[in-house]
Amino acid sequence: MKYSLPHYHLSFIIYHFSLFIFHYSLFISLLLLTSCEKEIEIDYHSVPSLYVVEASVSNTRMEARISRSQNMDDNSTKSDISNAVVVITGDDGSSNQLKYQSNGRYTANSKGVPGVTYTITVDVNGEHFTSTSTMQNKPTISSFRVIRKKIATEWFQIGELNFPDLPNEDNWYFMHIYRNDLGYRWAVLDDRNDPGNERQQLFNFFREGDTGSDVLRDGDNLRIELYTIDKSTYDYFFSMQMMDNTGTNPIPNFTGGCLGYFSAHWLVTQNFVYRAENVEKEE
Repeated sequence: MKYSLPHYHLSFIIYHFSLFIFHYSLFISLLLLTSCEKEIEIDYHSVPSLYVVEASVSNTRMEARISRSQNMDDNSTKSDISNAVVVITGDDGSSNQLKYQSNGRYTANSKGVPGVTYTITVDVNGEHFTSTSTMQNKPTISSFRVIRKKIATEWFQIGELNFPDLPNEDNWYFMHIYRNDLGYRWAVLDDRNDPGNERQQLFNFFREGDTGSDVLRDGDNLRIELYTIDKSTYDYFFSMQMMDNTGTNPIPNFTGGCLGYFSAHWLVTQNFVYRAENVEKEE
C-alpha cells in the first residue's frame, strides 16, 4: 500500500504513524554521487492508539488536523477529532484560536511572520500537547527539469531542483513533489557544507523501461514545493528518512505523547508538465 503526504495548503503533513506502512525512498546508487531519493518500502512498528496532531503556520494561514490513530492490525476507521481546543501563540504577542471546520481540521486566516517563534497548544479530552517552531524566510526556486542519467548500464529519469541558499543565516529545506496532486517524492536538505551558494536536490523518478506506477506519463502535472523549515522540523523529517537504517521512530516533535508535528515555514511552488521529448540527456 502506498501513502502520499496529504496537502492541506500550508503543511507538508506527517504520516498517520500507526495507520499505515510507510513508503519513502533512498536511491542508493545516486546517493553515492548526489542527494537523491527513490521509494522503498519500510514498516513502521505498531503503537497503541494515540492522538495525531498535524499542524502548521505558513505564509498563507494557520492550520491543524487532529485525529486518533489505530494499531496497524486494526481495520476500524480512524477518527477525526472535532472537540479539541487549538491555540497558536507567537513571541510577538499574537494569539489565534483555530476554528473547527470539518474532518478534524482547524484553521485560522492569520499568516506567519519570519523570525517569530510560534507555540501550539492542543487540549483534547483531558490531554495536553505542545510544540514550538520558528517561522523562516521566503525561499526561491531557480529551476526544475527532468534529465536522463546513466547509472552503470541503465538509464534513469531524474528530477533536478535548483534553488539559492538564503544568505547570512542557517537554513533547512523540505522539498515535496506532487504528481497529479498525489505525493510522489520528498527530501530534506540543509546548508551546513556549502552555505550561501546554489543548492541542488536530485530525485530519482524511475528507471527507463519500467512499467510500474512510478513511471511518468506525457502530460503528468508535477507541482514542486519548496519549504524553508526550522531545525527542529528538519531533524524530525531527517529522522523519518533514516528510520529504515536506525530501526527507530522519528524523534518527538510534540510534548505530551501525541504523534505528528508542528512546523512554521514559508512555502513556494512551481508547476511543471512532464513531456518525454523534453527530457535532457546527461552522461
